[in-house]
Amino acid sequence: MPRPSLNTQILIGCLLGIAGGLWLATQPAAAPVVGNTLYGAKMLGNLFLDLLRMVLVPLVFSSIVVGVANLRAHQQMHRVWTTTLAFFALSMALAIVLGLGAANLFRPGEGLHLAMFADATRDFQARQMPLPDYIAQFMRGLFQNPFKALAQGDILAIVIIALFLGIALVIGGERYKNLRVLIQELQELCLLVVGWIMRLAPFGLAALLLQLVATQNADLLASLAHFISVVVGTTLFHGIVVLPLLLWLVTRMSPLRFWRGAKEALITAFATSSSAATLPITLRCTEQHLHVKKDIANFVVPLGATANMDGTALYEAAAALFVARLAGIELDLAHQLIIFFVAMLGAIGAPGIPSVGMLSMVLVLESVGLPTAAIAILLPIDRILDTVRTAVNVEGDMVGSLIVQKLTESGSEKHA
Repeated sequence: MPRPSLNTQILIGCLLGIAGGLWLATQPAAAPVVGNTLYGAKMLGNLFLDLLRMVLVPLVFSSIVVGVANLRAHQQMHRVWTTTLAFFALSMALAIVLGLGAANLFRPGEGLHLAMFADATRDFQARQMPLPDYIAQFMRGLFQNPFKALAQGDILAIVIIALFLGIALVIGGERYKNLRVLIQELQELCLLVVGWIMRLAPFGLAALLLQLVATQNADLLASLAHFISVVVGTTLFHGIVVLPLLLWLVTRMSPLRFWRGAKEALITAFATSSSAATLPITLRCTEQHLHVKKDIANFVVPLGATANMDGTALYEAAAALFVARLAGIELDLAHQLIIFFVAMLGAIGAPGIPSVGMLSMVLVLESVGLPTAAIAILLPIDRILDTVRTAVNVEGDMVGSLIVQKLTESGSEKHA
């Protein structure tokens, strides 16, 4: 009998954790089985979270450096890749603003304070300070000694250091080939370790969910349903309105004509929840149905599969505000700007595998001091949301190809 896939194992683990939590909730609070089970679940859940944090810093650092440094291979297409990056930055910025706006407008999670996040709430409140002081401290924290930032796990400083190093590797060219290869191998090693850690995911998530269900009431389910509807609705709005509008403004291509050419890739992305698995079909649709030149499609689409994550960035921004409200924390504008910054930069070099999506969520939560144990709430619903956001991610890559082709052709005609 074949072994179940990791996604199936995680689903089974989540269901067992929920069932165990429901059973514990029916037992007397003073019963020894309740205390002992919750203690064991807390130990296992904390072990899983600590393992994720252990690999987070080297993976984020190496992924961003590699993602930026890989632009070097396309220096001869200077106008193509600068236009591509400008479009990716714009579309992800619009998606994040949309996610933050929807979370602030509809406020999923409001009024439901989870007891298991009480320590995180106290720590967050203790670090509160006036806005001018916070901004000054934030600016000082961006540029630090690299070794200090890596040792202390200061996420924002690490992202800045990785960006500078990646840009330096692009400019340095072949002189720093060995260093580029070394950092790429570090990324591959980190992904290998992530694969090992993910074998523990069904048990770790079962333990976290068992704690959550045993100590909380049914209001959490209604709050989760509210959050799912907000994220799905906002993601669809980005895919059906925002991206087609950008496409029409630049190329005058109608949304219906685009969707006819792109439907095969969009359906595959929805079914597989993987930009990487959909890549061959995305390329075929982009070149054959949407008539993008091969050299532009072969650059924009593969780069977009790792660096252009509109749906993912939107989800992570909205999820951070949702988690904050579950912890009884109201994030101010300064913290929401940090979420904006980290959600965008975290997508630059993130490899297209499901386990790294979880690490990316941990990265966003840690950047503003939110409890990482919240992934126990987010992961069981992640598969539902992942189908829609992956389709929007792939749509963004194809829209980007068409816009880049139009803008680079216009630029060439002007220079001619």
